[in-house]
Amino acid sequence: MSIRALWIITHEKGQSGTVRFSKRYPTVERRAKCLAGRQYVAVPEDCGILHPLLTELGLTDPDKPFVVSRDDCARPQRSPALQLHLEARDGGALWPVLAIVQGGLILACLPLVEAPPEPRPPLPSLASVSQGLSLLTGLQSFLCGAGGKPEGDALASRLALLPSVLLQVCPLGTPLDTPQAGAWPATAAPARRDQKQPAWKAGLHRGRAVVNVALSEMVRSMQYGSRSRQDLWDVYGSVTCKCEVEGVLPNVTVTLSLPPNGSPLQDILVHPCVTSLDASILTATSVDESDGSTYSGPYKFPFSPPLEPFRLCSYTSQVPVPPILGSYQLKEEEGQQLRVTVSLKLHESVRNSFEYCEAHLPFFNRGQLGNVDVKVSSGQLEVSREKGLLVWVLGQKFPRSREVSLGGTVSFSGQSSGPTDPLCTGLTAYIKLYFRVPDLTLSGCSVDQHSVQVYSTAKARNTTSRELVSAEYYIWNSTGDAPVSSGMML
Repeated sequence: MSIRALWIITHEKGQSGTVRFSKRYPTVERRAKCLAGRQYVAVPEDCGILHPLLTELGLTDPDKPFVVSRDDCARPQRSPALQLHLEARDGGALWPVLAIVQGGLILACLPLVEAPPEPRPPLPSLASVSQGLSLLTGLQSFLCGAGGKPEGDALASRLALLPSVLLQVCPLGTPLDTPQAGAWPATAAPARRDQKQPAWKAGLHRGRAVVNVALSEMVRSMQYGSRSRQDLWDVYGSVTCKCEVEGVLPNVTVTLSLPPNGSPLQDILVHPCVTSLDASILTATSVDESDGSTYSGPYKFPFSPPLEPFRLCSYTSQVPVPPILGSYQLKEEEGQQLRVTVSLKLHESVRNSFEYCEAHLPFFNRGQLGNVDVKVSSGQLEVSREKGLLVWVLGQKFPRSREVSLGGTVSFSGQSSGPTDPLCTGLTAYIKLYFRVPDLTLSGCSVDQHSVQVYSTAKARNTTSRELVSAEYYIWNSTGDAPVSSGMML
């Protein structure tokens, strides 16, 4: 359901006609060539399309009221889809060319037929034909205005706006919307002559300028509670932007800052829209040992944003300790009973203010949960017997001591089986933590809203946020076997 080409033509009686605007979509044309194979007929230049179209519409050669290629009774009429016999094309023809005539204005387009050329499919089965007619009707309303007549000066100004309109309603040849009369002149200003609008930017923003920058850090951890096994953790972050700024290629600069004792960012990857970047920012990697010469900021990212939200950059960081340290002990007792002991401690560097914090204790390859006699020092415990799962809801704050504990016994019923897992057999078990801390990053990285610079005609309202979120945060049973990684988790 795409358009191969589009033409806007003006024609007066006694004149040959003029192509005022034309648009071709090479990506759609390539698809048309693959579909048609040897029967492919290329879209000609404007001079090659003008005369066949006017002839088919009966707007040329007034001294020849009968044209064989058009008026022969043996030729079936397939209105509103015209067949144009091209000159010097060895009998080649374009079909189906859709055309709308209003006064001296002709709007025509060539939809893509996603079917073999022969036999020709019935018009009602071609969705691209109805979409093409809808597009032409919308363009007719846009170009002719409320009066329904294409006035000279008004038509010229609207034709100047047409490239911007088509980028929004028909990007890359696929109709998405229908332009309306009077709706676009206020919202789609023509691009500056010294700035060509890129094809990937479908439209321009008009209105209040707003820039939103969100920084999110994820922390992963593998804690074993054993001297023979080294605990592992890593931090990786990303900066997501949503920029609603006027202009074809507006300039925005976002600066990431670290505290004086912060660990430098590493493994930085940036979005292609970033226009320039200090080479030293990209040299630090987590593979090489960092030294005192590592670049530690501030990290400036100048870019020309697309309209949709996008990830500006991603990075990793090395932090000395994980945010929550834990210990998990699971021991078997008589009568299919397990003794469970858990302790968690929130590190002093982490703000004691969570949006949520939960610890999930799954029990695999055993019967269904039976009697659960477990006490918690803080929060509340929820039991899901069908899933063989204990959910320890810690809430939004740890107690003043920053330490919490869970202890008790769990028994199982042999009447029905519980969840299974090929890895967690015997005493191989884990706790998985889920938490989110707003307005915090472990690396200390932040974006000050006053450091966001927007070079635009209108003053932008800048908003920034940051968060720390858990990802694959495991605490393994120290009395059982557990998978051990030999290196970094990333």
